[in-house]
Amino acid sequence: MSEGQLRIIPLGGLGEIGLNFMLIEYRPAGGGRPSAIAVDCGLMFPEQEMLGIDVVIPDFSYLHQHYHLQAVIFTHGHEDHIGALPYLLQEFDVPIYGTPFTLGLIRDKLAERGLLEQTTIHEFRARQEWQVGPFHIEGIPVTHSIVDASALAITTPLGTIIHTGDFKIDHTPIDDRQTDLARLAEWGERGVLLLLADSTNVERPGSNPSERSLTRPLEDIIAQSQGKVLVATFASHIHRIRQVIDLSVKQGRAVGVVGKRLVGNIGIAQDTGHLPLGSDSLIDIGRLAERDPQTVTLLTTGSQGEPMSALSRIAADAHPQVRLAAGDTVVLSSRVIPGNERTIARLLDHLSRRGADLFYEAISCVHVSGHACQDELRLMLNLVRPRYFVPIHGEYRHLVRHAALARQVGVEPDQVFLLENGQVLEIDREGAFQTDPVQAGRVFVDGLAGIEEELMRDRRHMASDGIVVAILSIAQHTGELVSGPDLLSRGFLTATNGEGLREAKDVVRNTLSELPLESRTDIGTVKEQVRLSLRRYFRRTLGRRPVVLPFVTKM
Repeated sequence: MSEGQLRIIPLGGLGEIGLNFMLIEYRPAGGGRPSAIAVDCGLMFPEQEMLGIDVVIPDFSYLHQHYHLQAVIFTHGHEDHIGALPYLLQEFDVPIYGTPFTLGLIRDKLAERGLLEQTTIHEFRARQEWQVGPFHIEGIPVTHSIVDASALAITTPLGTIIHTGDFKIDHTPIDDRQTDLARLAEWGERGVLLLLADSTNVERPGSNPSERSLTRPLEDIIAQSQGKVLVATFASHIHRIRQVIDLSVKQGRAVGVVGKRLVGNIGIAQDTGHLPLGSDSLIDIGRLAERDPQTVTLLTTGSQGEPMSALSRIAADAHPQVRLAAGDTVVLSSRVIPGNERTIARLLDHLSRRGADLFYEAISCVHVSGHACQDELRLMLNLVRPRYFVPIHGEYRHLVRHAALARQVGVEPDQVFLLENGQVLEIDREGAFQTDPVQAGRVFVDGLAGIEEELMRDRRHMASDGIVVAILSIAQHTGELVSGPDLLSRGFLTATNGEGLREAKDVVRNTLSELPLESRTDIGTVKEQVRLSLRRYFRRTLGRRPVVLPFVTKM
């Protein structure tokens, strides 16, 4: 083992689902310049309490403090692995590497932000090798719920790291591109220093069914439908899209595509050779009225009940081109993402009111997961046989279970490390150990800008306790009250609380009268005293803590 030091620094994706961003840093002996690569750069979609937030991205502060990032390498094209890249590239000029379909999705994303021309992009394919600084990297094919997914073998001066990305072991995938178990075993024979492995499905025993296991159930649903068939799936799930198209064409149905993202991804998959289609496989949805409904299948977005998605608008009878009729069939071919249960339930209710026949994961075999279950995770550990192991990609309970699984298959207990975002694993010739954490966290993106956690606390505060705006004018030289105070309330007091509002106004008047002259003419002092006095009053009389915003002008 070489002199020097490896540092494994997760800045997202450990202790949570999404936001995947892993730094691998090498520091040579003797104080030479460090080098680092990042694996993936993903986002997280906002949770219910993240009011007004569009997306969540990793905190890049560590990179600003220690900038020696030489490349970002992508394992696959899901948003929780590529979605934060535009935000990173707005701050750092760094080359990126990915497989053809992954880069197709990334190029579209960068073009939307005007970042495509300035970004250096490198494509890699199965078993291709390349060098980035002190890192020698190889892409290893794995199966997942998206085409072109790869694990990475990253050879460093101290040894080889295997990063699985998101994976499962599907022996009969739709595109015949299997997880390359032979190559993983070869790396295991050579000796693997560290394994970083996906933990998302560690709670599920056994193995995942193959994607091909859905062929018969989907075929039966399409064959038995007396009207149109609508299949909602993730726009990136090209395997599932290919299944639906092939089965529909086989039964004499033409396929229409509804949803901008879905149309774009199908185009990318055709360009990269992952979705071979006949010239007459797809139809223009503007011509649906010309066809017998029993000869039509529609692929749509909206499997999570997103309010503005194609399927939600169809369910609300608000889509300009697609109408549901009694006897039409709707298939939600996707898993329920935690937090979306309520919106999906509402979507299913609306579809039921339209008279549609429904098929979804809870009642039908219409979806299989893209993540490895326990037997597959054991197989990965046994093939790779790492010296050290760190579970990644999962909430904390998933990481704990995966760590226990590794110990069960023979990884030494003191060589299994549980990390969360910001915690650092250092490896040198003496061994591996956790060291001081670095800054890590979440940046909330509202529109085009990131906002601080303090502002998020204010939004949550206003949502739970409401807001009171106090408007008043004071004389420029004496500080006497000229007009007001007027109190406006949202989410707190209503017009029927007249007595409470009158007393609150008296509190403001009394506060001003008690201030010395030099303080009464200082707008900053007046605003702060009005804010404090109203907060104390509402807390004492109502037990509430609204956000109080004073607006004070001089006349």
